[in-house]
Amino acid sequence: MLRKWSLNDKKALAKLCNEVDRTFLSHRMTFPYTEKNAEEWLEHIEKTEGVDGVFRAIVFEGKIVGNASVEKMSDIRCRDAEIGYFVSEEFYSRGIATEAVREICEIAFREMPIVRITGLVFGRNIASQRVLDKNGFVLEGNLRNAATKNGVSDDILVYGKLK
Repeated sequence: MLRKWSLNDKKALAKLCNEVDRTFLSHRMTFPYTEKNAEEWLEHIEKTEGVDGVFRAIVFEGKIVGNASVEKMSDIRCRDAEIGYFVSEEFYSRGIATEAVREICEIAFREMPIVRITGLVFGRNIASQRVLDKNGFVLEGNLRNAATKNGVSDDILVYGKLK
């Protein structure tokens, strides 16, 4: 279900990033997302894989349908990492994100010097909250009106999972 990204995936990654529902994604992922953007990101993760994070393509029935990553934090949070994931709308409600999160957490705890994984979720993103709940993450806090997306304020829920 999860596999390492390769430079050969740049077309598939660009297509996925242009088609994904961006309602609950950060502005970090540009739009439109070009093959050049994909190539730069794939080169970056090739250098940081296993050191500063783990990055995986989510594959279902032979097709890349999403992305999952756990990226190490720094400074006093150097043993913490932040999880991020998304799945193409076409593949919602099939348990794919839940399984991908389970797998990426196992890989991150095994390969990285971390003791915790943090998940930050929009308050309105019920589906993502369920994914984290099903994977043993604990709701630790609510940052009220901490995010603004498309002019709409929302809470950020803080989830944590310990090794």
